[in-house]
Amino acid sequence: MSPRVVLLFLAAALRPCAALVRLHSATFSFTFLDAPARFGPRVGGDGICGSLRAAEPAEACEPIKDRGGRRGTGRKAFVLIARGNCSFEEKVRAAQQAGFDAAVVYDDEEKSSLYSMVGESEGIHIPAIFVSKMAGETLKKFARGEDDECCINSSMDETAGTVLVMSFVSLVVIISVLASFLFARNCRLLRHGVDNHPTYVKKYVVEKLPCSAYIAPCSSEDNFLEACAICLEDYNNGDMLRHLPCKHGFHKICIDSWLTKWGTFCPICKLEVTSGE
Repeated sequence: MSPRVVLLFLAAALRPCAALVRLHSATFSFTFLDAPARFGPRVGGDGICGSLRAAEPAEACEPIKDRGGRRGTGRKAFVLIARGNCSFEEKVRAAQQAGFDAAVVYDDEEKSSLYSMVGESEGIHIPAIFVSKMAGETLKKFARGEDDECCINSSMDETAGTVLVMSFVSLVVIISVLASFLFARNCRLLRHGVDNHPTYVKKYVVEKLPCSAYIAPCSSEDNFLEACAICLEDYNNGDMLRHLPCKHGFHKICIDSWLTKWGTFCPICKLEVTSGE
């Protein structure tokens, strides 16, 4: 795996933690990606669900007029706030002051990525998330303030996914390093083996192999003429033959050329001939 691919995997794994926000009713259901705020509590467990209302004023830079009014009843209320004109922390504090159980802030511009909201956590005890402009406009259009119509999922699944991706990347990197090491080692051993295994026999070694003059057997109808396995020519009386350690014989000129130029073994039985190294 190339370093560039590894960096892309790591970038994906280390992006700001994200989760999902869902809006549903009997007739429709929407799911959007959200980015939890970097301050205040996180949504835990199986997430939280409640009614969703649009803030008034929309940007919640002043006290929100509509109150959550659900504390002590077991029912939760979320407020939808537009980004702009004041800090994220001020918007979340206004939502908390108005009695809401969570704040959903949506972008006021079309962006390809979500903001990671930052602020001071002290005194903030409600979670907040950030969604895209398209998600915010959809939530605002279809939210009806009904119980449990909007759910914010815990970001724990995303954290588990991040750990899984990072583990996978680490495994791939380790395997790649080991594979590269083994490949380099095998190439080195192969080169070493080739360098130390000559492809021919030294001339002085070949000249030490025994020779004899060929004598044809008594002629008979049952006898067949013998031939050199290299040049395929029949032996004639008086031809000089070279004999290898395996007892196979060949024309002296043929086998000398074979051993000193082409191979280190017998052309018939493949038995290696001592190279003299």
